[in-house]
Amino acid sequence: MPDNNPNRPEGDEDPKKPGDGEQSFNWRGLILMSIAVMLIVAAFTAKGDGGSFKTIQWPEFVKNVNEGKVDDEKPLRLVTKEGSAEEYLIGSRTVSPEGGAEGFKVLVNIDFQKEELQEILSGNAGGNAGGSEGDGKEGTQRKPLAYTVEVDSNMLSSVLLGLLPILLILLILYFFFRQQMRMAGRGAMSFGKSKAKKMEIETNKVTFKDVAGVSEAKEEVWELVEFLKDPKKFQRLGGQIPKGVLMVGAPGTGKTLLARAIAGEADVPFFSISGSDFVEMFVGVGASRVRDMFEQGKKHAPCLIFIDEIDAVGRHRGHGLGGGHDEREQTLNALLVEMDGFDTQEGVIIIAATNRPDVLDPALLRPGRFDRQVTVALPDVKGRKAILEVHAKKVKMAESVDLGVIARGTPGYSGAELANVINEAALLAARRGLKAITLSELEESRDKVRWGKERRSLALSEKEKENTAYHEAGHAILNELLEHTDPLHKVTIIPRGPALGVTMFLPEEDKYTQRKFEMLDHLIVSMGGRVAEEIIFGDVTNGAGGDIKMATDVARKMVCQWGMSEELGMIEYGDHQEHTFLARDMTSSRSYSEDTAQKIDHEVKRLIDNAYSKAKEMLLEHKRELDLIAKALLEYETLNASHIRDLMSDGAMSDPPASPLPPDLPDAEEEKPKVIDDDCRTGNDPGLWGDQAPAGA
Repeated sequence: MPDNNPNRPEGDEDPKKPGDGEQSFNWRGLILMSIAVMLIVAAFTAKGDGGSFKTIQWPEFVKNVNEGKVDDEKPLRLVTKEGSAEEYLIGSRTVSPEGGAEGFKVLVNIDFQKEELQEILSGNAGGNAGGSEGDGKEGTQRKPLAYTVEVDSNMLSSVLLGLLPILLILLILYFFFRQQMRMAGRGAMSFGKSKAKKMEIETNKVTFKDVAGVSEAKEEVWELVEFLKDPKKFQRLGGQIPKGVLMVGAPGTGKTLLARAIAGEADVPFFSISGSDFVEMFVGVGASRVRDMFEQGKKHAPCLIFIDEIDAVGRHRGHGLGGGHDEREQTLNALLVEMDGFDTQEGVIIIAATNRPDVLDPALLRPGRFDRQVTVALPDVKGRKAILEVHAKKVKMAESVDLGVIARGTPGYSGAELANVINEAALLAARRGLKAITLSELEESRDKVRWGKERRSLALSEKEKENTAYHEAGHAILNELLEHTDPLHKVTIIPRGPALGVTMFLPEEDKYTQRKFEMLDHLIVSMGGRVAEEIIFGDVTNGAGGDIKMATDVARKMVCQWGMSEELGMIEYGDHQEHTFLARDMTSSRSYSEDTAQKIDHEVKRLIDNAYSKAKEMLLEHKRELDLIAKALLEYETLNASHIRDLMSDGAMSDPPASPLPPDLPDAEEEKPKVIDDDCRTGNDPGLWGDQAPAGA
């Protein structure tokens, strides 16, 4: 990696800490262990001088001497083992006519065989070289043999056999405890060391080409990359490099991916760490790790440090529950000082990511610490198409597929959900044995990601199916009759996810604001399922629990937050926040009186009651269409928006869907019917936000 520090003097190398890289293999320990093992093996195999000699019996020795096969150039050796009565002769003999020789040894007892041995060696024991007894041949006179006396003192072998096993055990214990101490050095002895991981540019393949759908965020962080590449371009006008960039956005919008792209584009060292890595059970560890992290950054300046999920350590001070020492506050204080304190050096840029900016401490968000806040929002329709195109490059897509259709049909989807749509479509196409992904697989995977997989194998009674069909038909009819609603997509009574039936709405374009009339119409649509049950069966079920919850939430926001109540006016009642913060909520109090609370409840009930009355009035007028759509759902299970319109206008479908096929079960055996507990049938209507429909009733 090139040296990117312009302030480093010439000749000075980039300092590196010994622990920055991977731990090298312990070759020294391996060599020492190998030497110890070889010495022990040598000690066990060492047999003194007799280790390479063949042992023969006394008669064979006498025969070899008489035949002149024993080498007479060197004297024989009479070896006596120290501390033992064992004695043996060692010499060399000829074993082949070509002159091949081998060493031998023969056991003797010199106290009893001394005279006999001397006679044999001198040639007076009954034979000459070249002859044998009774063969009638006269041999040549052989040269007398002699021997020397030696004492075999195997002291070295005894010492090795006695001490080396002990030394080997000590070596093993030494290396074992040394490794444990090193592990303790990274743990108990060095808790204060930073866990930031340095990313190598060669291994990071993510660039800005891989990031789509967040053009404004890319533009802001690209300025950061340009500053790192050419700081003089901005310093000519007196500009200073930002000290911190905070990326804020919903989960799955691509904050971490954007940080990886910055690392891939900027030719500077990049350190990555998670906010939870600072938190430990020991007091003061988090603050120590913050200081060590910045110390590493200063040695590699200019560099980038990415802290993911910074809300783990950057929470608002003073809102902790209970007493005692707050370790997170100590860590946050150290982070604040390092980012903008007395001893602050330029060149270390912090990039942090969070989806909970509301809980961060204000001191962390001020200019001078996090100078720039980049909002990574959910992508619009153009951004969704760009994201789908990026992920579609990794799979085989049919030429006829128009990703714009899927982009328009996925409002509110994050980048992670869109990536999951492509992946689920690829898996579905593979299960169907297709060579490429078609639009059908993409639409099915889109519905699966948002509403869940179809559960065709769920055993429902005919009565429950009929109840679900009328419930969903009530939603569909009101959605088509009312003016200020999103276009109907399709209606199904096939269980999907936690719902027994789903009515899906898809807006024609991305919406960022909602009008009052649109919300009132959505309230009427959400009441359609319960009203249809009451009209047809004269009774109601708990399947409208999700509808009631959604409608109540919207009505209360209309009254308390959006000023859409004529009686209560343009006043916000209560402290409404996107996320809840337990400590803050426990200390907060209601900002309005009991009389106002009663008025709020009365106004919310009035909105719901009006929506219910309007829904009942409209469905009674269109009871015939309600019966037609419900019967069609019982027959075909799933109807598109065109089918609903045909039934409402003509009473019949011009292009009816195909009859449903039974589900493919992995086992041939019939499964036992599943009992559906009515108390568990809950869900959410798509209503205002397009989420899943009620758990059909």
